[in-house]
Amino acid sequence: MKSYLNFENDIKELESELEKLKDPYNQEGLSEVDTNKISTIQSEIDGKLNEIYSNLDSWQIALVARHEDRPKSKFFIENLFDDFIPLSGDRFYGEDKSVLTGFAKFNGSSVLVIGQEKGEDLESRIERNFGMMRPEGYRKTTRLMKLADKFNIPIIIFIDTSGAYPGVGAEERGQAEAIAKSIECCMELKVPTISIIIGEGGSGGAIALASSNKVLMLEHAIYSVISPEGCAAILWRSSDHKEEAARALKLTAHDLLEAGVCDQVVQEPSGGAHSDWDEVARSLEEALYDTLKGLSELSSKQLIKNRRSKYNSIGAWREA
Repeated sequence: MKSYLNFENDIKELESELEKLKDPYNQEGLSEVDTNKISTIQSEIDGKLNEIYSNLDSWQIALVARHEDRPKSKFFIENLFDDFIPLSGDRFYGEDKSVLTGFAKFNGSSVLVIGQEKGEDLESRIERNFGMMRPEGYRKTTRLMKLADKFNIPIIIFIDTSGAYPGVGAEERGQAEAIAKSIECCMELKVPTISIIIGEGGSGGAIALASSNKVLMLEHAIYSVISPEGCAAILWRSSDHKEEAARALKLTAHDLLEAGVCDQVVQEPSGGAHSDWDEVARSLEEALYDTLKGLSELSSKQLIKNRRSKYNSIGAWREA
């Protein structure tokens, strides 16, 4: 069953009316009048979608980024890459299913693919811990990034998490250190690295894997040091101010492009990525190809220098 956000009520009503007209069990066949009405309603839906999605505020964009029907890392891995070979385990504690990792082929060339995965239904979301990685997840990705670096294989990372898992067990197993080591590893890699924020990019849980040469964002993705609700709870002691917090955080793709945190915004279909998975996959594949081609022309020294300069410029990295 399709899910609708609170600002999509008009779309919901129109699509419900459209489905009734198309329902073959409620009529003998479509008359010319019905066909014309279907065409009219579809045009009205397209117009409403364009109107709504071209005027979203920061909080509404956050809701779109979290949409339960939004395509996840698993979808992009399955549809953008060939011969994906999943690899598991951190060689210290265990396997973290909130992050998918493995080697694959992109446009005929080997790449390491990493994807934070939230899950597609309740069962898989629980299994994936809603995309919140534990220390063993970061240690797994660090292990594989070093392996890719050894064999001169580019790294492509899909970011989609509300943050690193804050549980007691995770803290006991060294969550903060694992995140810090992951960032350190990212900064020292001699191969091209690309991070793509496809939904939420939350706090240290995201930056641990987003310290790349290039950061791409889907148009309605968000990337922030804290969630709007968390920010509102700290500043106003109430989540009622989450809309104001979202504006202040400048968490949208276009805000971050202007600030130099994001390098490219990948356009989504009218109605958001959840409305047409195939179209957003095609757009992302094209952007990924162009970005990887540009980075492949740089030497290892240039890649490291450019990466460090990028994060120096936004105050996120300082040489020891």
